[in-house]
Amino acid sequence: MEVLIIGAGPAGLSAARAARAAGARVRILDAADQTGGQFWRHLPGSRPARAERVLHHAWDDYVALRHELVEDRGVRIDLGAHVWAVEARDDGLRLQVAHGVPDGTDRPVEQLTPDRVVLATGAQERVLPVPGWTLPGVFTAGAAQALAKSERVAVGERVVVAGAGPFLLPVSTTLARSGARVVAVVEAAGNRRLAREWLRRPHELVGVGAKARELAGYVGHHLREWVPYRTGRAVVAVHGTAAVEAVTVMRVDDAWRPVPGTEERIACDAVCLGHGFVPRLELAIAAGCHLTEERYVDVDDSQRTSVARVYAAGELTGVGGADLARAEGTIAGWMAAGGSPDAPAIASARRRRRTLRGFAGRLTAAHRIGAGWSAWLEPSTIVCRCEDVTVGALRTVADTTGATGLRSLKLTSRAGLGACQARTCGRTVEDLLGHQLVIDGPGTDRRPIALPVRLGELASPRTHPREETNP
Repeated sequence: MEVLIIGAGPAGLSAARAARAAGARVRILDAADQTGGQFWRHLPGSRPARAERVLHHAWDDYVALRHELVEDRGVRIDLGAHVWAVEARDDGLRLQVAHGVPDGTDRPVEQLTPDRVVLATGAQERVLPVPGWTLPGVFTAGAAQALAKSERVAVGERVVVAGAGPFLLPVSTTLARSGARVVAVVEAAGNRRLAREWLRRPHELVGVGAKARELAGYVGHHLREWVPYRTGRAVVAVHGTAAVEAVTVMRVDDAWRPVPGTEERIACDAVCLGHGFVPRLELAIAAGCHLTEERYVDVDDSQRTSVARVYAAGELTGVGGADLARAEGTIAGWMAAGGSPDAPAIASARRRRRTLRGFAGRLTAAHRIGAGWSAWLEPSTIVCRCEDVTVGALRTVADTTGATGLRSLKLTSRAGLGACQARTCGRTVEDLLGHQLVIDGPGTDRRPIALPVRLGELASPRTHPREETNP
């Protein structure tokens, strides 16, 4: 039996190890040019860092896991492998894969009909628009961290990190280590909400000591560097002409509505925005996987989806961090390979999953996006960056046409028709117009063509060689 794993981050690599332990052959596909996913994003082997572990948690675990899989002849790792479509058929899934650089012109293609599939495609950042967020110098928090980790590039000299969630803390720390000065971390969740969620039933936090130590490390960095951590506030505007010059920060209420009279201007030359994460659902939706009400892939106790022989792990099933992803990946890989659900080999992973899911639930509740955030938008604020669709234009089109469906709104307003296919603006459009749109389960996450592919590659396909490609 061969288990095909899509994604080489913490969940995918852990699934690969477990599937091999259960006796299956393993093939891993990942679109990146290195394993590790977003969590273990690092410098390429051609220019390694002496102290790579400084920027990564559990770095030694990753190095050992990577070495184990690369040296295992029963594991094949294909990097630069882009799964651009999934077809659900009676006899299982058929995957369409293009190999090479994302914008390549003559990529070899391949069709796969695997025995078992583990989806470990992870998540992407969600960023709420603010007036001025298209200025040069505005980054997503994850992009800024990626530049610092994989290129050692500081995005600015005076940086404001803003949004919601604990991810802001490691971003701030990584930026400081890359040479930037973080002048403020602005968290929209207020102290009352944070205390309510974190202090509720404290006994449930037993077992997440590693997370507490991680948090303590970030807090220690902020104290040593005198980085202000401002809760109950949000960046509501970015100012500048040719580039970022300053931001306006305002206090927000529990629903994230700005409180009049609390404006504060902070000078900076870069802004990093991050308001949590949303799962990368395209392939799961195309495969026919059922979603939960919160729009995550619905899995059972064995990480099995609603589709036969398809499993899911990591941020697809609920955003909870790398440790939870590793536990879920271990269970998914073992079960996909035909392992017993009661096997001692996954008992520890089951315990960790239970504990860490409770921890993830606290994170979600404490840092959830407030319904009133759109109050800081202006009619001229761009919502869809690909097509330059503003808030005013979007609302005008919706009101004029009386659109009730996402497809008709997309075609008439052009929001979501650009290169990213609504990955950036989709959830925002749903929030802004949810009162009049009928949004089905997948919403703007449904993308039958998951990644761009040229017609020439389909008309004259080059077959991908099947030799081993472990890096």
